[in-house]
Amino acid sequence: MESLTLRASPAAASPLQRRLSGRRATSVRATASASAGEPDLSVRVNGLKMPNPFVIGSGPPGTNYTVMKRAFDEGWGAVIAKTVSLDADKVINVTPRYAKLRAEPNGDARSRIIGWQNIELISDRPLETMLNEFKELKKEYPDRILIGSIMEEYNKAAWHELIERVEESGVDALEINFSCPHGMPERKMGAAVGQDCDLLEEVCGWINEKATVPVWAKMTPNITDITQPARVALKSGCEGVSAINTIMSVMGINLKTLRPEPCVEGYSTPGGYSARAVHPIALAKVMQIARMMKEEFADGQSLSAIGGVETGNDAAEFILLGADTVQVCTGVMMHGYGLVKQLCTELQDFMREHNFASIEDFRGASLPYFTTHTDLVQRQQEAIKQRKAIRKGLQSDKDWTGDGFVKETESMVSN
Repeated sequence: MESLTLRASPAAASPLQRRLSGRRATSVRATASASAGEPDLSVRVNGLKMPNPFVIGSGPPGTNYTVMKRAFDEGWGAVIAKTVSLDADKVINVTPRYAKLRAEPNGDARSRIIGWQNIELISDRPLETMLNEFKELKKEYPDRILIGSIMEEYNKAAWHELIERVEESGVDALEINFSCPHGMPERKMGAAVGQDCDLLEEVCGWINEKATVPVWAKMTPNITDITQPARVALKSGCEGVSAINTIMSVMGINLKTLRPEPCVEGYSTPGGYSARAVHPIALAKVMQIARMMKEEFADGQSLSAIGGVETGNDAAEFILLGADTVQVCTGVMMHGYGLVKQLCTELQDFMREHNFASIEDFRGASLPYFTTHTDLVQRQQEAIKQRKAIRKGLQSDKDWTGDGFVKETESMVSN
């Protein structure tokens, strides 16, 4: 497999050096072409070649062998498995664990789902079971990209053991869950690390001194400035960042029972918010990270965008901001694994409309058009001056011409 070749390096090099030497990612235009005239959706990210930029986001769609196999069979570019840790016995999920927000104010069941909340924890399956399924998937799909999502307690030895065991299963990369907004914060897991840059830097150091495959740090949006932890993760050796994970939320109160949703034995807890309603927030966070990466990093670090993707146009927006790949989790839970075919078709339609031959042709194309409010004011004032100058018309009677007489007259009409 090509990605294994890219990982080959001198034995004397450190794990971090070995990774950086072979997998400095640049999403380059793929040489393997589609049919003549068809936009090419393939990407290469951190040395990993994918048939398209659409990635199953970590969560229920990647929770076991059966569903991950289905994702590969349907054509997803890569699969990120549900997050694992060393001791699954500490992970106890509840039911119900989801709640929906619909477009209609009265919550009409026929109206569109625009928001989705979960209070689900990471995988409750034994680590060895998940690892055996990873091995089976890589055996059956050797040329497809499988990414392990991992999360562990604040313990260097535990992180190193988890990384070693997950890598031995044959995964192509690791995504580090620094962003789960609920569950086990007392164990310094998930967002408890991603919201503390000092802690994040230390843990990223542990991870990157051990890992020999590309590492993506998954960012939490539940922070004032998302560029700060993203910067720390990249400076600490991570090859990429993913953003955003879910937004801390309370989905609502049942006005008949007066109990919060999702309701478990009459009680609830704040959870992670996703689906269409978070898309604008995700765009803003991804834009901020992409600008920071463009200004401060030039070694091919990657950006995987997440948040409310249900159409090819949603994905195009993220790519226009600089994303290399686009993850989908809640969208799959609502629409099924076959959604990837729609996403690919719609993204190719967008590319045809603008004569883009590859993803790289438009990646980051919209990023330069973001600026400060002060600059917007200055730009508008200058534009108004120019328009006034045009509308002012002739300065003197000597400026009249015979050929342009009608237009010159109109230039001085006020209505």
